[in-house]
Amino acid sequence: MAKYKNPFPTVDIIIEYKGSIVLIKRKKPPYGWALPGGFVEYGESLENAAVREAKEETGLDIKLVRQFHTYSEPNRDPRFHTITTVYVATAEGQLTAADDASDAALFNRDNLPKDIAFDHKQILMDYFDRRY
Repeated sequence: MAKYKNPFPTVDIIIEYKGSIVLIKRKKPPYGWALPGGFVEYGESLENAAVREAKEETGLDIKLVRQFHTYSEPNRDPRFHTITTVYVATAEGQLTAADDASDAALFNRDNLPKDIAFDHKQILMDYFDRRY
């Protein structure tokens, strides 16, 4: 029987909150600041995964505004090949780091941290430049 090796589907969320964007600081490698997000579970839609991951990592209740773009460079995650679908969302609630996040903070284009994980800096630049 043939064994297939496929990319892992993930979601990332650009959460617009209090005039800024939410980033989380990762507890596990690869370390750095990142958009909230994670792996899509079997039987779960991309949209439901985005809402779940945002709640788990930030404590926020999000409303998806639109699908932003899909990123699929094979080396975007140093651990393995992932394909992420990025959503833009608004949020309500109290921002709290949880689950895979050791910290959560608000940023804008002018104060982004230097240590951003994955390809999330490119995703944020595309968002700020309104490329998609």
